[in-house]
Amino acid sequence: MSSDSRLDPTTLDGGISLNFECPVPAQGTDHVVMGHGSGGKLTARLIEQTILPALKNPILDVLDDQAMLPLDGGRIAFTTDSYVVTPIFFPGGDIGELAVNGTVNDLAMGGAVPKFLSLALILEEGTPLFDLERVVASVRRAADRAGVVVVTGDTKVVPRGSGDGIFVNTAGIGLVPAGVRLSAQRVSPGDAVILSGQIGDHGVAILASREGLELEGEFSSDTAALHDLVASMLAAHSDIHAMRDPTRGGLAASLVEIATRQKLGIEVDERAIPVDDAVRGACEILGLDPLHVANEGKLVAFVPEVGAEAVLAAMRAHPLGRGAVRIGRVVDTHAGTVVLKTPVGGQRVLDLPFGESLPRIC
Repeated sequence: MSSDSRLDPTTLDGGISLNFECPVPAQGTDHVVMGHGSGGKLTARLIEQTILPALKNPILDVLDDQAMLPLDGGRIAFTTDSYVVTPIFFPGGDIGELAVNGTVNDLAMGGAVPKFLSLALILEEGTPLFDLERVVASVRRAADRAGVVVVTGDTKVVPRGSGDGIFVNTAGIGLVPAGVRLSAQRVSPGDAVILSGQIGDHGVAILASREGLELEGEFSSDTAALHDLVASMLAAHSDIHAMRDPTRGGLAASLVEIATRQKLGIEVDERAIPVDDAVRGACEILGLDPLHVANEGKLVAFVPEVGAEAVLAAMRAHPLGRGAVRIGRVVDTHAGTVVLKTPVGGQRVLDLPFGESLPRIC
């Protein structure tokens, strides 16, 4: 299969025809392919073999969702992200709201209080100005809800056919409270693994909207700003070790990344992971694993056992954490591997896909 090949159209019951671009290149490709943006093995390979060696430094090498920078005796968190979701308007949100919430969440995963954002827009020639107005208005509403201010930005226009309507880049700055130290480097054997709620909602909502799928059930993105939930968790137990928001690559990517980079084992009970019945059914029809599907309003936390119940209680008392559950633990065996206990009582190793069947998802 060549790196730019496409799968044959797939027809579902009811005559729905899907044309998925294959994100998995032939081995040894020397070109960027869609799978490099999937959050799977190709993404990790691109970062670790091409980008990090060129830019290596002690702050970047940590590879958390944000950089922690010392400033006048305190610390600020700094992050940036780009959003290329298709379609730009989808059930439950749009690219503008997604960009604000996603950047706020990257800051929040470091325990920071989000303060300021930048907004850069890459616009394709021919994009309706009405669409741009809707996106910018959504950015403002989401920023107001999150208590952040857009203070700088940039706009570029590319020729028709060179983009996909609207691409968005946001950067964010937040203040890190004294004593808060959230980082994957602190994850330790014995930590409880806690998930804030059901997974897969965002990715399935995007796919259903993009392809016009008539699937049973209502699908809506879970996009939300999580900083208030994080503050509640830290108030309950200030020594939480790490958090991740499982976006590209889903929950699987967050767990596998920490296990492999920190050389730890993680054991997860698959039955404990909440998935909406409609989302699970859609994933079964489409051949997707909910663990690999993107989320935009969920987090996974690594909490010392002594604080696990207090953190769970605080999460369940918050609107964005009502469905919080303990899904597993960190262990000092099978280093670098995530092991799932399956619903039938067996075990399987959770791995990352080489690429991903859902490009341009966030």
